[in-house]
Amino acid sequence: MVLSARGLRRDFGGFTAVRDVDLDVHHAQVHALIGPNGAGKTTVFNLLTKFLQPSAGTITLLGTDITRTPPDKVARMGLVRSFQISAVFPHLTVLDNVRVALQRPNGLAHQFWRPLSALDTLNGHAEDLLASVGLTKERDHVAADLSYGRKRVLEIATTLALDPKVLLLDEPMAGMGQEDVSVIAELIREVAKTRAVLMVEHNLSVVADICHHVTVLQRGEILAEGDYETVSRDPRVRTAYMGTEDA
Repeated sequence: MVLSARGLRRDFGGFTAVRDVDLDVHHAQVHALIGPNGAGKTTVFNLLTKFLQPSAGTITLLGTDITRTPPDKVARMGLVRSFQISAVFPHLTVLDNVRVALQRPNGLAHQFWRPLSALDTLNGHAEDLLASVGLTKERDHVAADLSYGRKRVLEIATTLALDPKVLLLDEPMAGMGQEDVSVIAELIREVAKTRAVLMVEHNLSVVADICHHVTVLQRGEILAEGDYETVSRDPRVRTAYMGTEDA
């Protein structure tokens, strides 16, 4: 496994948002974190990426304990996340968005004294990334002019520019039409061939189609886990989603 958590807990005053969560994310697999609203999915994401510190428990990335490691260092170690809201630079071109993302892994992030032409050395890698996600035709388009679905594709391209070992995707299909959902689902399937993917997702048909393992949360605790067929048959899961075991 590349990412694991044991006994993960997060308290907010007298409220426990996440309790005793164990999680194992494996290389070359898509792992889904699902559950009804308020189940604690985003809190778990924030704990894993160190945007929140756990009240108890441990987190391990690539065999290293990162429980108290700051989020910027965790990202440099290979744990990279996206957010529910698209986070691209709207007034830059598609190509320039990817070039900006490539600055850090190529040692250019803080070399502000270098001319803008120094970024031209990143063009080849940026073009390859755009080709890998199907954005070559839009390379010179301003990001603000892209459709919502294409912006999400661009966001995945910028996260891939950081060469993550584990990619965390927070509701990547949110707000998309079916055509865009299919494109993103296939892209995630391809991305997961060479890295681990953990995703929070409400679209259960996508979860059923591309995910190798599913963890179901309810009220901050693990309700069930296994492949999609196993968890979808669990009466507790059906009750959590539908309100009745017979639904």
